[in-house]
Amino acid sequence: MNYKKFRKSDVFTISAAHMLHDTYSAFLAPLLPLLIEKLGMSLSTSALLEIARRIPTLFNPFFGLLAEKTEVKYFVIFTPAITAIAMSLIGLASSYTILFILLFVSGISSALFHVPSPVMVKEASGNRIGTGMSWFMVGGESARTIGPLLVTAAVSLWGLEGIYKLMPLGLVASFILYLKLKDFDFDRPVSKAKEKGDTRKLLKRYTPFFTVLASYLFFQAGMKSALTLYLPVYLISQGESLWHAGFSLSILQFFGVLGAFFAGNLSDRIGRKNTLVITSIGSALCMGLFIHFGSIYILAFLGLFLLSSGPVLMASVQDTNTHMPTFMNSIYMTISFSITSLVVFAVGLSGDNFGLETTYIICNVFAIGSIPFAFLLRKFL
Repeated sequence: MNYKKFRKSDVFTISAAHMLHDTYSAFLAPLLPLLIEKLGMSLSTSALLEIARRIPTLFNPFFGLLAEKTEVKYFVIFTPAITAIAMSLIGLASSYTILFILLFVSGISSALFHVPSPVMVKEASGNRIGTGMSWFMVGGESARTIGPLLVTAAVSLWGLEGIYKLMPLGLVASFILYLKLKDFDFDRPVSKAKEKGDTRKLLKRYTPFFTVLASYLFFQAGMKSALTLYLPVYLISQGESLWHAGFSLSILQFFGVLGAFFAGNLSDRIGRKNTLVITSIGSALCMGLFIHFGSIYILAFLGLFLLSSGPVLMASVQDTNTHMPTFMNSIYMTISFSITSLVVFAVGLSGDNFGLETTYIICNVFAIGSIPFAFLLRKFL
C-alpha cells in the first residue's frame, strides 16, 4: 500500500475551523426557549427555523461541483466569520421573518463550509482517514459543547439582545485561519477535465450505497433532532432552569466529542459496519433509559453513542475513493441534511400535538430501525 503521511498540523487546523464555525451554529438550541417566548412560536414553527438553516444544503451538489473547480480552502477560511455575524444577531431579531433570514444566511455559510472541509481532512490524513475524520468531528462536537455554555453565559451577562458582542471572535478566527490555511495544497489539480456524464455515472454506481446510508440516517434523525434541538425545551417543560437545560445539552455534546473521537479510530480497526452497529444499539438503549430515569449520567452515555456515527459515515463516503470526492461528500451532506430537515419538522409537529415526552418515546422506538441498515452497510464497507 502506498503510505501517505498524516499531516497533524493541517488536520488540527481544519478541525479547529470546524469547532469555531459550529460554536456559533450551536447557539440556536439553547436560545430556543427564549426565542419561543419572545416571538410566540409553536414547536412546529420553531422547527422551520432549523429547516431554514438546512434549505441551502439542497444546493450541496452544486457547491460540490463548484469546489471541484475552485480553491476550496477559502470556503473553510471565511465561512466562520459569516456564520458568526448571522448567529450573533439572532438575539436582536424583532420578528420571525428576520430570524428566518439570519438562519438561512447561516445555513448557506454552513453548507459552504461542510462540503469541502472533510475532503481537506482526507487529503491531510494520508492513510488514516478514520482518525482524521475523528479529529474533524471532535472539532464539531466540541463546538456543540462550547456553544450552549458560551451563549448561555452571554445571555446571563448581557441578555438575549446582547449576544451580538460575541461576533468579533468569529471575525478574528477567520483571519487566523487565513494565515494558517492560505498555503494548503491538494495533490490533485484544482481543475481537471472530466468526461461528460461523470456525475451521472457516479450517482448510478453508488445509488445502492447512498440508499442504505439514507435509510440509516432516516431512522436515526428523529432521536438526534429531539435531543440536539429540543432537549432544552424538553427539560424546561419538566421544570428545570435554563442553566440546567443548557448544561445538560453541553453534557450530551461533550460526551459526543468523546464518541466522535473514539468511533473513527475504532472504525479503522474493527471496520465501519461493526462500529455503526455498536453505536446504533447503544444509542437506542440509552435513549430509552434517559426517558425513564431522566439522569444526566445516562445522558452522558447517550451522547457517547448518539453522536459517534458522524466520523464513521464521513469516512465511509471517502472510502469510495472516487475521482470526485468533494462531489461525493456533497451528495452525502445533501441526503443527511434533507432527511434531518423533514424529520425535525415532524418532531416539532408531534411535540405540539402529543407533547415532547411522548415524542421522545416515538423517536426512541423509531431509532431501532437504524440497526438493520447498519448491518446492510457491510455490503459496501
